[in-house]
Amino acid sequence: TPNIDKLASQGMLFTNAHANAVVCNPSRTSVMTGLLPSTTGIYMNAHHPFEDHIPDVVPLPQQLRENGYTTTCINKVFHGREPKPASWDKFIKVQEKVNVVEGTRVIINRSVRWAELEGPDNKIGDVSSALKAARFLQKEYEKPFFLALGITRPHEPLFAPTRFYDMYPLDEITMPNVLENDLNDVPKLGKNLAAAYSLEPELDDPEMKPRIVQAYLASVSFVDYCVGLAIDGLAKGPNADNTIVVLWSDHGMHLGEKDHWSKMALWEEDTRVPLIITGPGIAPQGAKCDRVVSLIDLYPTLAESCGIPAPASLDGRSLLPLFENPERAWDYPAISTHGKNNHAVRTEGWRYIRYNDGAEELYDRSNDPYEWKNLAKQASSAATKEKLKALLPTLNAEPPANMHRKSGKSQ
Repeated sequence: TPNIDKLASQGMLFTNAHANAVVCNPSRTSVMTGLLPSTTGIYMNAHHPFEDHIPDVVPLPQQLRENGYTTTCINKVFHGREPKPASWDKFIKVQEKVNVVEGTRVIINRSVRWAELEGPDNKIGDVSSALKAARFLQKEYEKPFFLALGITRPHEPLFAPTRFYDMYPLDEITMPNVLENDLNDVPKLGKNLAAAYSLEPELDDPEMKPRIVQAYLASVSFVDYCVGLAIDGLAKGPNADNTIVVLWSDHGMHLGEKDHWSKMALWEEDTRVPLIITGPGIAPQGAKCDRVVSLIDLYPTLAESCGIPAPASLDGRSLLPLFENPERAWDYPAISTHGKNNHAVRTEGWRYIRYNDGAEELYDRSNDPYEWKNLAKQASSAATKEKLKALLPTLNAEPPANMHRKSGKSQ
């Protein structure tokens, strides 16, 4: 990822950032509203559009717009149909018009789809979106602007041009570290989440799994290419010296760890995300912060950086103190949620998971970075567990009444 690495070298790389939900809609809603899923009741993709449930909440783009910014959105940033007309001066929807390479097998599975693409790059939705962003960034504007660019990959389907697949020959693929029977000490609800996105028998074989990892790696490098297009546009235009850039992802992804091949669980691979923030006079170049931070903090961080008021109700806090000293004490946990009253608490040393039936998982991150050993039932862990339990949200808002209605294809 040379382009993303270059972006990181221009500002602050947060190496231990976590999403507040492990599925698209609630995560994006949380980022853009500055509120935890447990505060809003927006827990699932079906809870969309969120403003039907929390109509009085002011999302970040609306707050910027009401304080003098023009706001533009390209492609998916909330959850497909962009909500709240008050948020955007302009919303640009991008369509994908590409063909699968002849002879390439399109694998369709409940958790994994991939294929190689042929045709001009600019017919691929993510490239088209990035080029539109580049053109936007090369223009001069009288008012300050907020541009939100949504790049779909590496969300499944893992479709990318052939040249990105060629970067990862199958005989050179390194598979993730997986522990056999890793789910043996996981509670029933954890097992159920893993099983919901296990592989169908057709794909669950040693020869097919590297192809899935190859497709994911190809998609990541394709994302890097798209990010490079947009950032090059910024560098070549008149806005490079006064623009904050934030790169983030809405959740993580399992590639076979705990027999899981997707998102929608509460382990490290699901919650941990990339987070880079750059900006003249804000983020020191080439800085790195290893503190546990949360995407819930982006709204207050950007509000403070731009000198606009932030709603008092926000659940997060500004990260600007970490720009001044990346090693300062930061005793705030990252809370990730999947469904009402299912939470993970991530601190610098621990991951604690508590499900709505009271079942628990506890992992010593310092000595067990792959989260292979659940310590929740060990007597010696009782004190640690109680400290982490005290960090769980005290509010678990009710979900929308329409939570079971069909909302189109899950994204």
